[in-house]
Amino acid sequence: MADLNLTRQECARRAEQVRLLEHHVRLDLRHAADPAEKTFESRSTVRFTATGDASWIDIVAQEIVSATLNGTALDVSGYDGARLPLPGLAPDNELVVHARCLYSRTGEGMHRFTDPSDGETYLYTHFEPTDSRRVFAVFEQPDLKCRFTFEVVADARWLIRSGQSEVSRREYDGLADVRFAPTPLQSSYVTAVAVGPYHLVTDLWSVDRAGGTRHEVPLGVMCRASMADHLDAEDILQVTKQGLLYFDELFGFPYPWGKYDQIFVPEYNIGAMENPGLVTFVESFVHRGQPTLPELASRAEVVLHEMAHMWFGNLATMRWWDGLWLKESFADLMGYQASVEATRYTSGWTSFAIGRKQWAYTQDQLPTTHPIAADIPDVEAAAQNFDGITYAKGAAVLKQLQAYVGRDRFDDGVRRYFAQHAYGSTELEDFLEPLSAASGRDLSVWAQAWLRTSGPSEISAEAGEDRSEDVLVVRQATPETAGAAVDPRPHVFSVGVYTEKDAALQRTQLVRVGLDGPSVEARLDRAVRDAPDLVLPNDEDFTYAISRLDPGSQETAHRLLSTVPSEVSRALIWSALWNHTRDAQLCPVRFLETVRGQLVTEGSSFLLRSVLAMARSAVHHFLQGDDQRRTATDLARLAHSRMTRTTGDVQLVWARALAWFGALTPDVAPLIQPLVTEDQPPPWLNVDPELRWSFVTALSATGARPRTLLAQDLRRDFTMSGQTSYDQALASLPEPEAKAQAWHSLADASGAGLTNDRQRALIVGFGQPVSSDLTREYAEPYFDVLTTVWAQQSQTMASRFVSGMFPAPQASDDVTADDEPVVVMARDWLRRHDEAPAALRRGVVEGLDDVERTLRVRAAR
Repeated sequence: MADLNLTRQECARRAEQVRLLEHHVRLDLRHAADPAEKTFESRSTVRFTATGDASWIDIVAQEIVSATLNGTALDVSGYDGARLPLPGLAPDNELVVHARCLYSRTGEGMHRFTDPSDGETYLYTHFEPTDSRRVFAVFEQPDLKCRFTFEVVADARWLIRSGQSEVSRREYDGLADVRFAPTPLQSSYVTAVAVGPYHLVTDLWSVDRAGGTRHEVPLGVMCRASMADHLDAEDILQVTKQGLLYFDELFGFPYPWGKYDQIFVPEYNIGAMENPGLVTFVESFVHRGQPTLPELASRAEVVLHEMAHMWFGNLATMRWWDGLWLKESFADLMGYQASVEATRYTSGWTSFAIGRKQWAYTQDQLPTTHPIAADIPDVEAAAQNFDGITYAKGAAVLKQLQAYVGRDRFDDGVRRYFAQHAYGSTELEDFLEPLSAASGRDLSVWAQAWLRTSGPSEISAEAGEDRSEDVLVVRQATPETAGAAVDPRPHVFSVGVYTEKDAALQRTQLVRVGLDGPSVEARLDRAVRDAPDLVLPNDEDFTYAISRLDPGSQETAHRLLSTVPSEVSRALIWSALWNHTRDAQLCPVRFLETVRGQLVTEGSSFLLRSVLAMARSAVHHFLQGDDQRRTATDLARLAHSRMTRTTGDVQLVWARALAWFGALTPDVAPLIQPLVTEDQPPPWLNVDPELRWSFVTALSATGARPRTLLAQDLRRDFTMSGQTSYDQALASLPEPEAKAQAWHSLADASGAGLTNDRQRALIVGFGQPVSSDLTREYAEPYFDVLTTVWAQQSQTMASRFVSGMFPAPQASDDVTADDEPVVVMARDWLRRHDEAPAALRRGVVEGLDDVERTLRVRAAR
C-alpha cells in the first residue's frame, strides 16, 4: 500500500525550491453514471519554476497513463502510488500528467453517489487536508499556492460547478465541456468541483462602495433533486447575505473570490468545507422534518464559520498544518459572533457556552491533549488535529483575547493582518505582530501561556467564610504538562453574585476580575448587604476555564437554577455542574435529580437540548443495571409528559428526548408505540420522517419493533436517509444476529460497502446500551482487528471505527480500573503496539481514558 504521508520538513524544502505559476486541471467525467466505471480521466498541466534539479508531484491514481516534463516523456515506473518523481528540472518547467483516478464512496477525493430515490448520480470533491492528489496531480501542501483553472467534461444535462464562474461551454454528443475562470492564488486543498442533476436556487448580494462603485456577488444554493422540497434556501441565503455584509465591514477586505455557491451533499465525512466559491455542507443540514430553532441556528453558525474561512484560511493561509488553528479557531469564533451580531439567531453564545466549549473541556482533559499551536510533523498528525482543541478551545481562547486587549483593538489587528498577508502564507508571529501593534501590548507572553500549553485551567470564586463579607476570593488552578504545573494564565472575566428573593435568583452584582496568578481578591459593592446564595465564576463567559462552584452554590443551583434570568448564565451553571459530574465531584444521581427538577420550566430549546443530551450521557455511562433502567424510565416519562403539554421547539426537543431515553429502557414502549402508528397519528404532534425514525429506533433497541415492521418502515421511506435510519434500527435490535451482522460490516478491513453515513448509523445501532450483554463478546475481536482496519480503510473511517466501537466497561459492579477487562485489554494492546501509527494509538488511548473516567465516576457515587 502506498505511503501517503507527507512531512513538514520535506515539504518545507520543496517550497524553497518550487514556485507555482499556473495549474490547469481537466477532468473527464462522461461515464460517471455507469456504476461499472470505477475511474475517471484526469489531466494536470502545471507550469512552475525550480531552483533544484529534482522534486516530486503528488498523485494518488489507479494508473498514470503518461507524463511529460518540458515536452519529454517521463519514466513513470518510479511512481509509488503517491508520488511521481520529477528528475531533470529546468528553471522553468511545464509538467503534464495524464492519470486515471478512482471514484470514492468515503468522502475523500471525487465522491460518487447514486440516489436510491430516483437513480440519479451525484459527484462532489473533498480535499482537506491532502486529498486533491486523489483527483489530479498536484504539489499537495498549503503554502504552494497557485491559480487553478478547471475544465470538466460531463453529461450536458447536469449542473457542473467549480469555485469560479463558467467562462466557456462546448456541447457535443450529449456532453458539455465546461471551462471555469482561473482562481485567485489559493491552496489546492480548497479547490472543488461538483457535478450532477443538483437543484439550484440563485440570488445576488451587493454592496455600494465609496466612489459610487458596486460590489456584486452571485449566490447559489444547491442540493440533490430529491431533496429540493426540503431545501430552506430562503433562510440560507438570508444568513449568507447578512454574513457577507458583516465580514465585509469587520475585516475591511472585500470578499475576494467572485461568486458564492453553497452545496449540500450526501455521504459527507465532515460537517462542511470552505472551498472558496463552492462551499460544501453535509446534507443533514437540509431537514426532512421540522427543524428546531437550535438546529437552524447551528446551520447558520456553520454557514458563517465557512464564510469566515474566506479570509481566515483562504486569503491568509497557514504555512503548514501546525498553523491549523490560524484558520479553524478564528472561523469557529466568528461563526458564533456573526450569528449573534448579524442574524436573527442571537442565542449563539448560549450554544457556545454549553455545547462548543464542553467539547473543548472534554478534549483538553484527555491524555492526548495538545497546545492550540500544535507541533504537526506530518499530514497523518494533521488529520487528527481537527479536534476540540483546534476548533472550540482555540475559539474560546480568542474570545478571551478579545476581552484581554479590547474588542476594538482586536478587530483593528485582524484588519491589519489581512492587509499585510492577503493571498500569502502565515505563522503565529505573523498574526501576533499586527495585533500587538493594534493593542499596544506585547502578546508573546500571552501566546506562550494560552497557545503553547495544554490542559484547562480551573477557576473558582467564593465569598468570605460566612458568605457575607464584602470580598470575593477568586482562584486559579492550572493543569500539569509532563508532570510540571503550567504557569498561571492571564484571565479577564466577570464573577456573578446571585441572591435568592421570592424563590428566584437575581444577579445582584457582576464583578470584573483580572487574574494572572493563583488568586486575587475582588471587592463587592458594600451597598449590597444580602449574602450571596450563588457565586458564578466566568459569568458572561469571557475566558476559557472550567468553573468550579462552591458547595453552597451547587445546592442553590439544585433548587433554583431555572430561575436565573440570563440564558447564558444558566448555560454556564449547567456546564459547571456537568463538569463536576464528569470529574467525579458530583454524584451523577444528584445531577440527574437537578435535571428532573429544573428542566420542567426551562423555556430555552437551546438549553433543553444540551442538558438533556448531558442527562442521556450520564444515564448511559455512569449508571448500571436497574439504576440505569429506572432512571431512563423516569426521564422518558418526564419527556412524554412535557411533550404532551408544550408546543413548538420545546415540544420537539422533549419528543426527541423521549426517543433518547426510550432506547435505554423497555418500560416506555407503550408510550412510544402510538407515535409510529400509521393509521392514527397523534394530532398534537407532527411526527415527520426524522422524528418517526427516532421513535422506531428506540423501539427496536428494546426489542419492541421486529424486523418485519422495520422492513415496512424502509419501504415507507425508501430514501438515502431512510436507508441509513433502517441500518441503525436493524443494528439496534437486541439480537445476536443483528449485532453480528453490524460487526462484520464495520470490521471488514476493506470497508467494502460502507459509506460514511452507513458506518455512523451501524456504530450507533451496535452500541445501544440496553444490548451491552450482546456486545461484550466483541471486545477481544475489536483489539484484534484494529491494525488491519487501520491499514486498509481510509483514515477518517478507521478513526471513526476506533472511537465509535471502543468497548464499554464489562464489569457489572464497581471495580477498580486494574480489574476491568476492557482496561486490561486496552493497556495490553498499547504495550504490544508501541510502533503502531500515532493516530491509531491516540484513538485507543482516548477510548481507554473514557472507560477509566467512567469507572471513577461510578466509584464516587
